[in-house]
Amino acid sequence: MSVPTELGDLIRAMARRDWGTIDRLTEVLGTTNWHGAVPVIGAAFAIAVDRHFGPEPDLNKVSAFVAQVRDQYQRGKDLPALQLEGLIRAALGEAELLDGIDAEVSFPAQIVILGTLLQDEQWTEAELEEFIREVEETAAQYM
Repeated sequence: MSVPTELGDLIRAMARRDWGTIDRLTEVLGTTNWHGAVPVIGAAFAIAVDRHFGPEPDLNKVSAFVAQVRDQYQRGKDLPALQLEGLIRAALGEAELLDGIDAEVSFPAQIVILGTLLQDEQWTEAELEEFIREVEETAAQYM
């Protein structure tokens, strides 16, 4: 199964801070119940987290990043800090932390964190396309 084009386009739009395209694509994806989104967003999230925090993450930096994310978004205070930290730490190798994270929180939280990480990177177009290629290859393994 291939990665839906809208998901790659959504990642591009998030990185470019193209809010109009993000709104349009989230509506389109909503009509398909976000078909294929879980493995794609999960792969993008894991790759972006790994790139941002590196192989030996500082847990204080994870906590500070989560506080920044919660402050940055209007509805950010609705996102539980410990679950956000758990998602990030699970992506960094502490998979057992996923057990304590509500599935209803996990997917939207991954999108919010991913968006923040993508916007922080300020990649060139070539770097962004390389990231999306890596995401699509990784996600295709789970589709």
